[in-house]
Amino acid sequence: MSSPLLRVEHHHQTDTHNMDFNVKKLASGAGLFFTRAVQYTEEKLGQAEKTELDAHFENLMSRADCTKTWTEKIYRQTEVLLQPNPIDHTGARIEEFLYEKLDRKAPSRITNAELLGQYMQDAAKEFGLGSPYGNTLMKVGESEKRLGAVEKEFLQTSAISFLTPLRNFLEGDWRTISKERRLLENLRLDLDACKARLKKAKVAEAKAAMAPDFQETRPRNYVLSASASALWSEEVEKAEHELRVAQTEFDRQAEVTRLLLEGISSTHVNHLRCLHEFVEAQAAYYKQCHLHMQELQKELASLDEDVLPNAFALNSTHSLATDGNEAEGISSPVETDALKIEEVQAPATGSRKAKVLYDYDAADSSELSLLADELITVYTVPGMDSDWLIGERGNQKGKVPVTYLELLS
Repeated sequence: MSSPLLRVEHHHQTDTHNMDFNVKKLASGAGLFFTRAVQYTEEKLGQAEKTELDAHFENLMSRADCTKTWTEKIYRQTEVLLQPNPIDHTGARIEEFLYEKLDRKAPSRITNAELLGQYMQDAAKEFGLGSPYGNTLMKVGESEKRLGAVEKEFLQTSAISFLTPLRNFLEGDWRTISKERRLLENLRLDLDACKARLKKAKVAEAKAAMAPDFQETRPRNYVLSASASALWSEEVEKAEHELRVAQTEFDRQAEVTRLLLEGISSTHVNHLRCLHEFVEAQAAYYKQCHLHMQELQKELASLDEDVLPNAFALNSTHSLATDGNEAEGISSPVETDALKIEEVQAPATGSRKAKVLYDYDAADSSELSLLADELITVYTVPGMDSDWLIGERGNQKGKVPVTYLELLS
């Protein structure tokens, strides 16, 4: 049975051994870092040779960097598109992170449209549903809530089908690629340092092997020269061995990195599929929004014309008449033959002043030419395309495009 004193002494020896090992390991790591730093610095100064990767490998790395850069930009901008408010966006990300760490599903966040709809409905109750304004607020509020629900579904679908795969690439595959590329670069520095060391050793060996001049050199110096030659030969053998090991490790890591870089092609295929799903989600979202707004327009158009402004009522009626054709992809050109400009009369109410933004040359006699910055009177009439108004300047009258005007209050 060993005494406590022996056990304590043995434990002390073990700790000393572990400490020596850790110090040696730390020193070795520091030496390796210093060697790499020296090699890197000399390469930058043009004082050392550098192992170049083949053109195919360089192209793979360039393609990977390009993929990472643009995936990150598309990911960030898609986040902005889906959550335009930076404050809400930051808060949403923090909330999602906390729930993810707790392994729980984050609660559904209310959309801006839903919140607007709720405010409108609350206001309608305050103003009274019997009043025209209160009744209209209630109907619009209901539609805004429906739009918000559609938006929420679009956000969830886009996050799952598009944002998540992009984020998984940036936080998963790309981090692995970056780690292996850093390791490859370190091994490349080690390889080139070994090449430089071998080159220096061979130069020194050649100098030491040169035959001394016996007439001018004493025998003692000849013995020293022979001894130095043997030492340098041993150093050359050691350097050659280290070079073979470094070359093997570099080649192995280069193959691992190359396989990862070639996987970028699969990433592109996956992101292409996700992009198609994102487009489908967007198309479904805007289609549903359009249908909800059509329903709202029908409801508002059915109200008494005295409740709504004249121009709005006319535009709504015309929009409803043309939406069916537009939904089917059929254009609704202005029927100039049916609309005789000289017979058009300005309505008693609903006309407005407008500032002309750009010069416009009339395409035919039914249109009115415009000069930038001039003021004209505009109004709409039944049967007109919503992209056009009737413009008047003194005794001149004709159709003018809405996009060339700034309507003044």
